Amino acid sequence: RRPTDTEIDWKAYMQEVEGFANGTLDYAQLRGDTGPLVYPAGFVYIFLGLYHATGRGSDIRLAQYLFAGLYLLNLLLVFRIYCRTSKVPPYVFFFMCCASYRIHSIFVLRLFNDPVAMAILFLAINLFLEERWSWGCLLFSLAVSVKMNILLFAPGLLFLLLQRFGLLGCIPKLCICALLQVVLGLPFLLVNPVGYLTRSFDLGRQFQFKWTVNWRFLPEEVFQNRVFHAALLLAHLAGLGLFALRRWHSSKENILTLLKDPAKRKPASPHLTVNNILWHAWIVFILFSSNFLGVCCSRSLHYQFYVWYFHTLPYLLWCTPTTKLAHMPKVLLLGVIELCWNTYPSTVCSSLSLHICHGLILLQLWYGTAPTPVSHTPPPSRKLTAVSKKAQ
Repeated sequence: RRPTDTEIDWKAYMQEVEGFANGTLDYAQLRGDTGPLVYPAGFVYIFLGLYHATGRGSDIRLAQYLFAGLYLLNLLLVFRIYCRTSKVPPYVFFFMCCASYRIHSIFVLRLFNDPVAMAILFLAINLFLEERWSWGCLLFSLAVSVKMNILLFAPGLLFLLLQRFGLLGCIPKLCICALLQVVLGLPFLLVNPVGYLTRSFDLGRQFQFKWTVNWRFLPEEVFQNRVFHAALLLAHLAGLGLFALRRWHSSKENILTLLKDPAKRKPASPHLTVNNILWHAWIVFILFSSNFLGVCCSRSLHYQFYVWYFHTLPYLLWCTPTTKLAHMPKVLLLGVIELCWNTYPSTVCSSLSLHICHGLILLQLWYGTAPTPVSHTPPPSRKLTAVSKKAQ
């Protein structure tokens, strides 16, 4: 019998964690039918739990039920973020829930680790909105330990930490992120540190041209060229720099003032005293746009990578209103992006269309009216007496 796509991916995951279950701590020795293990240690622990829960990975149907529950939890976390910002019209949630065959496949049929990482990430963002920055950083780091794509949110998070706490104040939060990575990877670091670091955090990994969704219109030799990869990296860094200077930075002062203690800065705008909606919108705008810039400049997007930014697209389209891009064109953009991701295998037309849609969203993020900038010190939350404790 020819194995299904679900079995190929799931069994590879189970084979990768089975070695750890049998006592193998050398990361270089953990592998499955699709190749060596290339995810950080958090992936191993989470999928080891699924390995035992599903009878050593044999009960695929149970795993799909568990991922269906994860899908519902992910939607709940996303809806909570959207409700806290009040930016997206309610009818858009229908498209998020019901109109994406590819997302349903990624969660419930294919059982990838990408949805696990994203669900943890959305939980971390909910904690950021609650001013629980330490717990949020802990979960952010846990999400990174499941899959490295979460690092695309890291530039935005660093900017927010500097804006909220200043340089000295954000160092403990960064230490939380780093410490968790060390703790999770410690069993493997003690046995073969080079093997663990090179396998789980391999930033130079080559992707196969046949799986690319976004660069199909290029010749394969250009796609694999290191100069092309370097150009994408420079474009990504330039985009982040421009957004940090012109779209994220809310003060007329030099951006280096972010390094100061927030109490010693000149307020960029009057303090908000009514509610936290603008502050929440600002947090989400910075994090989602940071991730989107990374997606636009990715060396290759595979089909499961759609979940990296699918749930953020409505926010990116509606958080920066423009007179030139009304509601119907925005819905049309979502539909074209969905069509591009459902074209298998990808074509010259589908990959070009995807880039055009990404470009239109980027233009709106740049020229549109971003969420109203807030002062460097955010407004007090509904629980005034608890904010300072939560932020520590």
